[in-house]
Amino acid sequence: MIKITAIKAAGLRGSTPEGGWANEIKSDDCIHTLIVVYTDQGITGWGSSFTNDLLVEGALRILEPLLIGENALEPERVTEKLHANTFWMGRGGSVTHAISGINIALWDILGKATGQPVSRLLGGCYRERVLPYASLLMQEPQPLAAHLHAVQAQGFRAFKIGWGPFGRRDDTKLDEAIVRAAREAAGEENRLFVDAGASDAHWPQGLKWAMRTAEMLKAYDVGWFEEPLRPDAIDDFCHLRRVSPVPIAGGEVLTRRQSFLPWLSRGAFDIVQPDVTKVGGISEQRRIAWMADDFGVRYVGHGWNTAVGLAADLQLATALPNVDLVEFIGGSAYLDGITEAPFVLDNEGYLAIPDAPGLGVRLDRAKLARYTPDPSVLFRA
Repeated sequence: MIKITAIKAAGLRGSTPEGGWANEIKSDDCIHTLIVVYTDQGITGWGSSFTNDLLVEGALRILEPLLIGENALEPERVTEKLHANTFWMGRGGSVTHAISGINIALWDILGKATGQPVSRLLGGCYRERVLPYASLLMQEPQPLAAHLHAVQAQGFRAFKIGWGPFGRRDDTKLDEAIVRAAREAAGEENRLFVDAGASDAHWPQGLKWAMRTAEMLKAYDVGWFEEPLRPDAIDDFCHLRRVSPVPIAGGEVLTRRQSFLPWLSRGAFDIVQPDVTKVGGISEQRRIAWMADDFGVRYVGHGWNTAVGLAADLQLATALPNVDLVEFIGGSAYLDGITEAPFVLDNEGYLAIPDAPGLGVRLDRAKLARYTPDPSVLFRA
C-alpha cells in the first residue's frame, strides 16, 4: 500500500491561448489547473483539470478528507469513492473536473510504482504512435491559410479549424470561404475537420443551418462536423446525424459516463469526444470509449488542455483498439512549454506514445515558474 499524504493544485496563467469564445478569455485567465498527489513512498503523480484554480482548490478542500490515507495504487476504487460521496453536490462541474485531475494523477502514481506505462495497466498497447491533429481557431480566409501553411511546415498532417467567425455572422458565403481556404492550404492529401463550437455562449444557429452547412462541408472532404448544435439539443443532433453526409462529432461538455448514455443509445454522434480533464479522468474516459464502441461510435478524445492532459490522451490512444487521432493545441505554452522534454512529431507527422512508467512525461519546475506563481507546490522540496 502506498498512502496518499497530500493533494495540491497550481493554476496556469500568463500564456492562456485564445479559446475562440464570444467572451474571449485573456492571457492571464486561468482555465487549466495542474494537480499533484503526494504519497508516503515519495512517488508523485500529476494530473490536469480543465477549470479555474480557485474552483479546484475549493473542491480539494471537500475531497481531501476522502483522500488522505487512501491507497494511491487503486485509482478506480478511490475515484469511484469520490464520485459516490459527492453526488449530492451535483454530477459534473467543478468537483468532477477536480476529480478528473486526481484520477489522472493516481494512474500516474500506479504506473510509476509498477514501472509500467499507464496504457499497459489499462490492458495493453495497440499502437506505438498516433496522428495528432493541430487544433486551430478559425480566422478570415487569408490569415487562416497562412496559419495553416505555418503549422503544416511544422510537420502536421491533420488539422481542425473551429470557432472564430464561423456560423457567428450569419454569412454562409464567409463560412464556405473559410473552409475552402483551409482545404486549399491543407492540401487534398491531408485530413481536415471543422468545429462550429456551438457550446459557445448564445450560439445563434439551429438545425437548418447545421444541415445546410454539413452539405457544404462534404464538398471539401471534411472528416467530421463538430459541435454543430447547442450542446443540449439531443433531438436535433439525432436528426442531423441521420441526414448529414459528413460524420457528426460532439460531447466535450458532458461529464461522467451516465451523461453520455442517452447520446450514444439514441444515435446522436458518429464520433464521441469526452475530455479526460473534465469527464472524471482516465477511468471514466476509458469507460465512455468502450461504451461508445459497443454502440458503433468512434472515440476521439477532446484535448484542448495541457501537456499532462495530452499525455493522458496518448496513453488512452494506445490502450483502445480503434483510436487513430489525438487533439494537439499547437503553440500553447501549457502544452509545449512545461515539460522537461517537448512532444516531437516524427517525419510522418505522428506522435510517439510515451512508454516510460506512468504518464511518461516530467514537468519542468523552471518552465512552470513562468505560468504559476508558486510551482514548488507541484514538486517535493
